[in-house]
Amino acid sequence: MNLLLLFPAGLAALAALLLPLLIHQLPESMDFLLRSGQAERAKVLLAQATSDYLPEHDDQLSLVATRAGKVSIREIFSEGRVVNTLTLWAAFFCCLLMVYALSSWLPKLMSSAGYGLNSSLAFLLVLNSGAIVGAIAGGWLGDRVGIANVLLCFFACGALSLSLLALKAPVAVLYLLIAVAGASTIGTQILANACAVQYYPPHIRSTGLGWAMGIGRLGAIVGPVLGGVLHSANLPYQSSFLAFAIPGAIGAVAILLFIRRQVVATRSRGVQRVIG
Repeated sequence: MNLLLLFPAGLAALAALLLPLLIHQLPESMDFLLRSGQAERAKVLLAQATSDYLPEHDDQLSLVATRAGKVSIREIFSEGRVVNTLTLWAAFFCCLLMVYALSSWLPKLMSSAGYGLNSSLAFLLVLNSGAIVGAIAGGWLGDRVGIANVLLCFFACGALSLSLLALKAPVAVLYLLIAVAGASTIGTQILANACAVQYYPPHIRSTGLGWAMGIGRLGAIVGPVLGGVLHSANLPYQSSFLAFAIPGAIGAVAILLFIRRQVVATRSRGVQRVIG
């Protein structure tokens, strides 16, 4: 029990120790480097980010002019972005619903399944440990196969692992399923943020991400409330796991639609370039 209570403090101490390393290693944005006259560093960063660019001494990098001033919410729905914006909202909502529902109700659900308090808290520890692995692995995979593709996989894994938690299984298998659930829910939220940032153009990026996260917070409210409603109805604990799995399936469908529309849009732009 004491070790479980010390775990968050240990993570905070580790984060504080790693902060100087992160500040040193994480690059500045291309926008900042160019605005501050650090063109050579910008060239090196661009070469690291893409294999198609080899920096030359006489290369000139410049910032693309963007629209200034206030951005209306209508901007994130303009230029054919209606469906993709709604699918991102659905993904954020479903993801945060699962995250907060699990974080709030997992110990109680495992206690209802017959596990003691220490074991139930241990499951919560495994959930958050899996989230760390999921966030790191998801970022690594996203750089290689695309963030949206990893999001689709994570949503599907989250729905599957939560569904399987409704079945009787050995303790070792339960730990594994909960770790996968943590990796594919909390890790999914981090990837969803990156997906929204990549999708929206710079001049509406903060508006698009802000609205998506705001809609997601509605899911963060619904998740614990849903768990409370299910618990007060005296339903078997398996019903709660199955109910928490449904948003994962909905999120997977939403991201699948998002990916398909992105593929169609890319092909359309390619055809237009050929015709032009």
